[in-house]
Amino acid sequence: MPAVRTLGSIEVIALEDGSGPFFQPREQVFPTATPEQWRRADTFDPESVTADGRWRLRFRCYAVRVPGRVMLLDAGIGPADAPAARWAPVPGHLPEELSAAGIAPDDVDTVVLTHLHTDHVGWAVVGSGTPYFPNAHYLLQRAEHEAVMDINPALRERLLDPLRATGQLRLLDGDTPLASDVTVLSTPGHTPGHQSVLVTVGDEAVLVTGDLLVHPLQLLAPEVPYRLEMDPDAARESRMTRLSELARWPRSALATAHLGPAFTPLP
Repeated sequence: MPAVRTLGSIEVIALEDGSGPFFQPREQVFPTATPEQWRRADTFDPESVTADGRWRLRFRCYAVRVPGRVMLLDAGIGPADAPAARWAPVPGHLPEELSAAGIAPDDVDTVVLTHLHTDHVGWAVVGSGTPYFPNAHYLLQRAEHEAVMDINPALRERLLDPLRATGQLRLLDGDTPLASDVTVLSTPGHTPGHQSVLVTVGDEAVLVTGDLLVHPLQLLAPEVPYRLEMDPDAARESRMTRLSELARWPRSALATAHLGPAFTPLP
């Protein structure tokens, strides 16, 4: 069964679409990391390193179930013919994960796409251009939409055009409430319009990060850049700001796409 974090009447459900080693040595994509930082990261999250020292990623989405609604945060690596197939382990398992959580595609009324990297949009549109979640609005930051040709030109035709054709694409401008306790947060840097989602109830909070941070290195040392960040300075600012804000809640956790545990407390 998928891992679940419950905040009052809200459930945050971790949905693992796949896992596998990254296609580049981790030292190449985090070139400034020191041996001590690697040691601390591997101790903190041993699931993120393989026996031969490679970076092992989980590929997760999250469902947020509030009374009367289901929201999906990211859409995974996708089926066998998904755009991520050239580098990520496909086919993904999101349909089975949703079923295990008691969620049908028709139940989802909102899909938040944190950004337009292929391992986060794989199940959004499938086949010849059919939205996998027929009753959902798909939410994307306007800045991300406008930058698609810089991020991945193929996704304009593969993803955005079908969603526009069905009227399911909704563009956001900055922080946006989705429900009384669920808010989209603008977290640019990894890509121009990257966004995350914050769930808060009382003294509890869960931040669904997308790729605000991609490795335990960036949780323990938020200043460490990732080579695939489009704007490392903005990414660092977003990461440090949002982690600092999350620390204000007495009981908080990160719901990350790629770290070992589905829910990680702040160190």
